Amino acid sequence: MVQIRRYLHQHPELSFEEVETPKYIATYHKELGHEVRENVGGRGVVAKLHGAKPGPTVALRADFDALPIQDEKDVPYKSLVPGVMHACGHDGHTSLLLVLAKVLNEIKEELSGTVVFIHQFAEEHAPGGAKPMIEDGCLDGVDVIYGTHLWATIPLGQIEYTEGPIMAAADHFTVTVQGKGGHGAQPHHTKDSILIGSQIVQSLQHIVSRRVDPMDSAVISIGAFDAVNAYNVIADTARLEGTVRTFSQDIQQQIQKDMNEVIQGVVASYGATVKFDYSYGYPAVINHKEQAQIVQQVASQTPEITEVVHSRPQMGGEDFSYYLQNVKGAFFFTGAENPSWETTYPHHHPHFDIDERSMLHGANLLGNLVLKTFENA
Repeated sequence: MVQIRRYLHQHPELSFEEVETPKYIATYHKELGHEVRENVGGRGVVAKLHGAKPGPTVALRADFDALPIQDEKDVPYKSLVPGVMHACGHDGHTSLLLVLAKVLNEIKEELSGTVVFIHQFAEEHAPGGAKPMIEDGCLDGVDVIYGTHLWATIPLGQIEYTEGPIMAAADHFTVTVQGKGGHGAQPHHTKDSILIGSQIVQSLQHIVSRRVDPMDSAVISIGAFDAVNAYNVIADTARLEGTVRTFSQDIQQQIQKDMNEVIQGVVASYGATVKFDYSYGYPAVINHKEQAQIVQQVASQTPEITEVVHSRPQMGGEDFSYYLQNVKGAFFFTGAENPSWETTYPHHHPHFDIDERSMLHGANLLGNLVLKTFENA
């Protein structure tokens, strides 16, 4: 498992550019004698293991894309691809699923059902790989699906789960303010796009605190504010870019409406114009109650798991949401923080790494979920 993970870590591929990784995955499954489909939805791989006896079909999903980040770790398995790195643990997800496939294959005569291994491309970059893979039939015949995310800031041996929303909807927006530029010494002849943009930034922060029910969670964050110009010139145009995170579709739509009202009102008060673009990203990941409770039950009975925590939802986004919109299932976090590390780096950091023992924990729990599903049928 570690060997596979370190190979993948050294050979990362960006979202929608995955070529060698899906080949590696497909070859692994073919050597096990599994039924394999390649190029599913574009670059995905789906493998099936049929047990000796009939029963339900359980899908397990792992993503395999990397990020445009320079790997700055001083380790033997450091990325060999400049500017590309597995900085979110997808190499670990793939490794644990491949080895689990091998283990389940060794006991297939005892299995009462079918296991579908969904290896997904492009989770990191919307519109993502889940939706096209579903449209290409990766969930056909599937009764239930499970997935996990190795999480480097959760202690090793800990599993975090919850019923209902576990990860947020992740939307993207841009605001382009068109003012009237001019000389910095004569601002009265201009419509200052930077001033207008600054007012928009402040006004947007009032939406969550004053228009959203305090019992509902939401985030509006501005990540970019660009108005490149000379120091003595008032900018003609300013561009803001950011993200909105919500757990409810009603709140999501309310915030989009409120943002438009606030932005239009601010800009009109300065006599400028604006273009507001809002695009929906991944929906919220909403676990099915029964399957989330099964995760808790099975995790509590898995020897390597030392603690099972009913967690609060995370504001990060994940396109596992699309699978859960189509079949029942659950998504959970597997602790991957090494207790001996002096510093734990978060996901998407140039020094990101995992305690590789976490892969065994994730594989064991997913495997036990498969067996539990077959037993309950």
